[in-house]
Amino acid sequence: MQGRNLKKISMAANALLMATLVAGCLWLPRGLAKSTVSDITGALLMLLALLAFGRQGLASTRRLRWFWFLQSAGWGLWLADQMVWIVFDLLLRKPIPSMYPADALLFLAGAPMIAGLLLRPHREPSHTSAQLGLLDFLLLLLWWLYLYVAFVVTWQYPWPNEPTYSRNYDLLSAAQSLLMCGTLLLFLRESQGRWRRFYACFLAAAAFNGIAFYVINHALENGIYFPGSWYDIPYSGSFVLFTAVAMQGRGLSPAPETAADESYNTWMANLAMTAVLSLPIIALTAMLNPRLPQSASHFRTMVTLATMFLMALLLFIQHRRLNRELQCNNVVLEEASLTDPLTGLRNRRYFSATIEGDVAQALRSHADAHDPHTRDLVFYLIDADNFKDINDRYGHDVGDRVLIEMARRISSSIRHSDVLVRWGGEEFLIVSRYTDRREAELLAQRVLSAVADTPFTINEPEEKIHRTCSLGWAPFPWFAQDPRAVSFEEVLSLADRGLQQAKQTGRNRAVGILPSAGKTPATAMAGPHSTTLKVDIMAVAGPDVSC
Repeated sequence: MQGRNLKKISMAANALLMATLVAGCLWLPRGLAKSTVSDITGALLMLLALLAFGRQGLASTRRLRWFWFLQSAGWGLWLADQMVWIVFDLLLRKPIPSMYPADALLFLAGAPMIAGLLLRPHREPSHTSAQLGLLDFLLLLLWWLYLYVAFVVTWQYPWPNEPTYSRNYDLLSAAQSLLMCGTLLLFLRESQGRWRRFYACFLAAAAFNGIAFYVINHALENGIYFPGSWYDIPYSGSFVLFTAVAMQGRGLSPAPETAADESYNTWMANLAMTAVLSLPIIALTAMLNPRLPQSASHFRTMVTLATMFLMALLLFIQHRRLNRELQCNNVVLEEASLTDPLTGLRNRRYFSATIEGDVAQALRSHADAHDPHTRDLVFYLIDADNFKDINDRYGHDVGDRVLIEMARRISSSIRHSDVLVRWGGEEFLIVSRYTDRREAELLAQRVLSAVADTPFTINEPEEKIHRTCSLGWAPFPWFAQDPRAVSFEEVLSLADRGLQQAKQTGRNRAVGILPSAGKTPATAMAGPHSTTLKVDIMAVAGPDVSC
């Protein structure tokens, strides 16, 4: 309700000011009163447009807020130029000088407006795209300001030349209007719904303003314009259209950026690079042009070098960000390649990448003998019992949920220094680091209890099933007196042999394979409620082991 009331008040104020302007321009005699009506109403219409765009900025967030505020900044520069005209027309009562510094305000007013459009407010970019796009935008903005200084200011101060100054000023102003209209037309074609209507209104206002500005500027250069002439009516009327554009944008929100939008980001980056590469050409032309006065050539060359330095600084920042982003992406990709996508556990690739370091640490610990209780590696191979029955009865989705919950329970039963790996299918591997083989069966017991003691929820909360697992384990080094006699691959095979033994002897139990005091290896068996005992096994592969 409050928004609609403000819209009505703004529309009424614009209508009243335009009626006053038309009446003053058409009926008042040429003089102070006519100039006062024209200048003051024009300034108030600009102020209403500034407030309309600024209010939208306060109501928006992120990139859309920057768009509205940049439009407001342009209107602020436009209003500042109008205030200069008011000072000369109403206070000093004399024409504004040609090639006056305030001309820059009128030209530069379009720069933040176009910059806001180039932010592409109808799309919400990703974080990376926003960071890199902002730097490209700053490069283009700096390049546009450089063109004004190099081709307009050169003929204003170092070598005053009014005809060349006016010609270059008009050419850049026309290019600025065409760039704004072209950008709006591009966004009009790719947008839909309310954004399409918004860009259509914006395009109409920008085109009408560009034509009105060309007409009034042409009259000014030919000496036929005076404050309060009919030229002010269409020019000030374009301000009302811009205020309507700001109101049309109320409640707009950007859509997420898609993969197809990458072409725009690439186009922006290529355009920014083209702007950077154009600077040495402009500097070389200034130095080699024999018709360019020396002072003008020197000024343009110095401005070009200063701009190149600033652009190089922006490119350095962009390069740093790209490198940092590349490093982050590499970390993410590496992490993804080492992680099982279903359970979030480490995978076999991670095991292959880290096991040599773990083995080396275990061998060093045995060589140093610094702590006989924390120098072993123990491999635990775990397999879910009768897991195929779950998939056959409930489906693979339920099987995946059971597998995820089983992985969570096993993970909660091990230490932070241990590593849990999804070995494949319904098999897991625990690499227990810095441990003592004499206490290895305690961790095996915790794993069995974690899986079997609490039923698993299936589909609905009231439907639960009990599941168990089997486990085989073996320590590395195999012989404490000769740590390098048996490789970790062979010890891992012994743990797998223990797992098969656990399944063959009834499941829901752990079988640990240990070297016996003699030549015959032994197994340590543990069940949910049983004590540890040692038995001979029929065959274990490995050096110095009897079969």
